[in-house]
Amino acid sequence: MNLKYILGSFLTIPLLPIMYFQGKKIKKTVPKLPEAKGSEGSSLISSKKVIRLLTIGESTIAGVGVKTHQEGFTGALANELSTALNTRVDWKVYAKSGYTAKNVNDKIIHLITEETIDLIVIGLGGNDAFELNSPKKWNRDVRELINSIRSKFKDTPIVFTNMPPIKEFPAFTSLIKFTIGGLVNILGEELIDIVRDYDKVYYYALKPSSKDYIKRFNLNIAPSDFFIDGVHPSKQTYHIWAKDISNFITLSKEIKNNLVLELSTT
Repeated sequence: MNLKYILGSFLTIPLLPIMYFQGKKIKKTVPKLPEAKGSEGSSLISSKKVIRLLTIGESTIAGVGVKTHQEGFTGALANELSTALNTRVDWKVYAKSGYTAKNVNDKIIHLITEETIDLIVIGLGGNDAFELNSPKKWNRDVRELINSIRSKFKDTPIVFTNMPPIKEFPAFTSLIKFTIGGLVNILGEELIDIVRDYDKVYYYALKPSSKDYIKRFNLNIAPSDFFIDGVHPSKQTYHIWAKDISNFITLSKEIKNNLVLELSTT
């Protein structure tokens, strides 16, 4: 039983009516942006050897905030991995805005037609927090998702991206940042425990922060530039995030060795 979640629930329940009306106001003020187009493609580097990448998840993986996936997270991640590993990366996106881990498992996984994949990257957690899903439900749903993927791809490395930085969303009130942001952190801590029970399943647990990104990547931008609508990443943010995830993948000897092994047998 998660003590942080229980204490947070006691604090949150009396605030739900206020959060409800604040949430309705946010929905009216935040523009409804479409998902990115072009769900598959290849990296800019051409090579006879290729890594086959799938990205799966919610709105950020669906590319809300950019016109095409080529300029969103998946296209940028493919290019970063391609440069780091000196190979072509073919990619495809399976994602839907508003989906939770259970939604992805129930409505997306069966749509995957690929038979051979070298790397799967999953971005989830925001919608599970918005729906106030408990750590117990999140744990169960993520495990069912991993098991469903494993039934299709037995040995493919699975990488969960870091959780969305809800506490930094400019469009959100302080109350919603505190409650939903706190819950998404709890779900992230739960994910750390989940991936320990699986081989070749990883989670990048570093909490994303605009100040951290600006410092680490020596960026000349303001924190407000990270969000196109106060909630979703801007094009530049997608590329920064993709670079960070690529670094996590390529600096992990275990994940990189798996990918290099796949390249050597291609």
